[in-house]
Amino acid sequence: MKLQRHLPRVRDLAPLMHFATPEFNAKKRRLEKALTIHDLRTIAQKRTPKAAFDYTEGAAEAEISLARARQAFEDIQFNPAILRDVSVVDTSSTVLGGPTALPFGIAPTGFTRMMQSEGEIAGAGAAGAAGIPFSLSTMGTTAIEDVKAANPDGRNWFQLYMWKDRDRSMALVDRAAKAGFDTLLVTVDVPVSGARLRDKRNGFSIPPQLTLGTVINALPRPEWWINFLTTEPLAFASLDRWSGTVGELLDTMFDPTVTFDDLAWISDQWPGKVVVKGVQSLDDARRLATMGVDGIILSNHGGRQLDRAPIPFHLLPDVAREVGTDLEVHLDTGIMSGADIVAAIALGADFTLVGRAYLYGLMAGGREGVDRMIEILSEQITRTMRLLGVTSLAELTPAHVTQLERLAPRALSMPAATAPRPPAKAAIRPPVTPKTAPKTAPKTAPPKAGPRKSPIAS
Repeated sequence: MKLQRHLPRVRDLAPLMHFATPEFNAKKRRLEKALTIHDLRTIAQKRTPKAAFDYTEGAAEAEISLARARQAFEDIQFNPAILRDVSVVDTSSTVLGGPTALPFGIAPTGFTRMMQSEGEIAGAGAAGAAGIPFSLSTMGTTAIEDVKAANPDGRNWFQLYMWKDRDRSMALVDRAAKAGFDTLLVTVDVPVSGARLRDKRNGFSIPPQLTLGTVINALPRPEWWINFLTTEPLAFASLDRWSGTVGELLDTMFDPTVTFDDLAWISDQWPGKVVVKGVQSLDDARRLATMGVDGIILSNHGGRQLDRAPIPFHLLPDVAREVGTDLEVHLDTGIMSGADIVAAIALGADFTLVGRAYLYGLMAGGREGVDRMIEILSEQITRTMRLLGVTSLAELTPAHVTQLERLAPRALSMPAATAPRPPAKAAIRPPVTPKTAPKTAPKTAPPKAGPRKSPIAS
């Protein structure tokens, strides 16, 4: 049958054509176009000088730990259930004795105002508005009391590095307690600073080392420099001044002598919840469960300490199964989407923390960028839950996620002393008669391996 054609009529076209309302606010326009955390990352890279962006983006040495952590989230299969009523989805839960509207909070990050001038004030304000916890780092660039002012009714957590100067460390803890912070995150994977090669190559230091390359890189990013030069000078919540590289600063602070005894002492000083951040083995998780801490964070420090460290997401199922009833199990490192967060909750995590995703949003648009980051993750979490057929976080179980195998430990080869020798070739070595056969020394079993020591306790 031949198609009948006619000239288009306006009354027919009008319902099919709706023009978008133009957005004249450039920041709002670019943030609305960001649909994923990767989109925010792209915007952030364009708007931030290389040294500052690389401090966020980079990891230790060859950056293998970070790449593996992110790959682990990609190497999963979701197992949805169908024909469920998912018209209403609840993403809230109780974490460390308090409410959270979403299953993630903002992780502690250092040098934050170097990334974007609003820094922790933007992060704390956005977290408070969204009803999720905000974590302030020992290396944060906003005072404890100012973070509290920015998030007066929300949940604030303080992350502690144990310095060689114990009095200085505990002075910070005391300030955080007096300001009403409800949780102390004790980071335990920093006996020394990791080798962050990007920072060394970029001359990332306090104050920044300006070179011709630095100036050239900054030319297309005038807004960052205007904000940096016209706002309060960069300062730290935990020290007055520093002149040198970031690595040198960290090495003067971190204490390689810290042990489980120190952790117990710190816990006794803090009136609120205590969470140990940087746990990377089941043995250490078991030991911490006996110490009475309230939670642990499976984390390899975002890949920024030991390269080729264990993958937290891979550790999660075993740790949650072994100690999940004794303390809360949280997770960070590698999270770039709401689907990653849903997978972590399904496999036993009580909560997750996002660091780089937060900083990408901050660099992309300050407070509005952090709001957009939270909005993106929230939408992805809700959509993923609906597609899985669940209406609450409590309904997520390990049955919803299959971890696909990419990296698996190689089977141990037999020790050389006990490995069977290949049969002798007759043409080269004739068989020996019993009368002339040499006596062979009895084979001895290889020595048994001793008990595995905790990397922190050793």
